Amino acid sequence: MSEQVARQKSQAQSPPRDATRQGVIPRPETRVRFGRAIRIGGDDRAWSDIYVRLLDGSWWQLIGLLCGGWLLTNLAFAALFVLGGDCVTGATPGSFRDAFHFSVQTLSTIGYGTMAPKTEWAHTVVSAEALVSMLEVALTTGIIFAKFSRPRANVLFAAAAVVTRWQGQPALMFRVANRRGNDVVEASVRVSLLRSEVSVEGHAMRRLHDLKLVRSQSPVFTMSWTVMHLLDEDSPLYGLTAADFEADQMMLIATLTGHDGTYMQTVHARHAYHFDDVRWGHRYVDVMHTRDDGAIVLDFGTFHETTPEPEGA
Repeated sequence: MSEQVARQKSQAQSPPRDATRQGVIPRPETRVRFGRAIRIGGDDRAWSDIYVRLLDGSWWQLIGLLCGGWLLTNLAFAALFVLGGDCVTGATPGSFRDAFHFSVQTLSTIGYGTMAPKTEWAHTVVSAEALVSMLEVALTTGIIFAKFSRPRANVLFAAAAVVTRWQGQPALMFRVANRRGNDVVEASVRVSLLRSEVSVEGHAMRRLHDLKLVRSQSPVFTMSWTVMHLLDEDSPLYGLTAADFEADQMMLIATLTGHDGTYMQTVHARHAYHFDDVRWGHRYVDVMHTRDDGAIVLDFGTFHETTPEPEGA
């Protein structure tokens, strides 16, 4: 793999930094995730869209937030029980530990029978905690179910796209695979090129150009699919080289949508290929073969591997 990377870099020599065209947007120093930016002037309060934040975040973030909320709730009600003095039967007066344990039993509706409220203050606090417990359980159950049942497309995109020859013409290719192996019906792929442009008035902007694909739809997507775009005269990539890709910080954005037969819902996946994710003069290693018994084998172990084109190809 190191020889392949070295060959790719030798084929994609970047132009001098002072050769940047006037009006082109400056190239970023670090790679950022497509669609993510620092947003200024909007409503960035943490609670403004908490439901979306919880669904979009990781499971560890959600579990940590729920555990932290549970702990804070019990600490708050334990403090209220301590303020009531000798208000809980079976608990040591002024003991925060006993008050905390009693709060846990109340919040979770356990009630072992050794501790119970005995004053009006304790009954009032228990009533409030029972209401909070009911709301917390309902919200927690709803959020966990919504996050767990949300359909996701388990689609694998090749780590690098390639520019090779197909049917005697140069072509841009990348491949995707359905890792679940289930039926994704009426799958469709769209590929767009993000590049810098300068209008006749001198306005510099980043624009998207849709790329015409050899085949953009598949009736049933269950295994592997090699997406191809011919670099002919009608292509926005016609005549470009690896150096052009790097000089303009170009990016390819691929989106795949389809109807998942398991969830019976529409699923989607997206992947971005930056300029240094495109290997010029390479082709993919074959990942599919047929065994002697007729079974088709899809080898994910070599899914991301490419090999240089043979000399003279």
